[in-house]
Amino acid sequence: MAKLTIVANIKANPSKIDLVKAELIKLIEVTRTEEGCVNYDLHQDNENPAHFLFYENWQSRELWQAHMKAPHLAAYMAATDGAVTEFTLNEMTVIG
Repeated sequence: MAKLTIVANIKANPSKIDLVKAELIKLIEVTRTEEGCVNYDLHQDNENPAHFLFYENWQSRELWQAHMKAPHLAAYMAATDGAVTEFTLNEMTVIG
């Protein structure tokens, strides 16, 4: 099975950028140690600091789904409740 690429776009409420950024950064180290995580890279838009993007690669969809149920992700969701204005996630497969 091909590895799974995740592209997650997070847009913070402009008054909550620092909160969302701090909570996203907390996810990096612990997620990178999870089974199946190939890479987990956080980016911040140079023109719009409220826009964050995670670029992730996982060995399988099942291992990524286990990540989505992890306690640190639940803690992030609770900490940023009401601070994120938009969230989109794309599951992708490399084709070339």
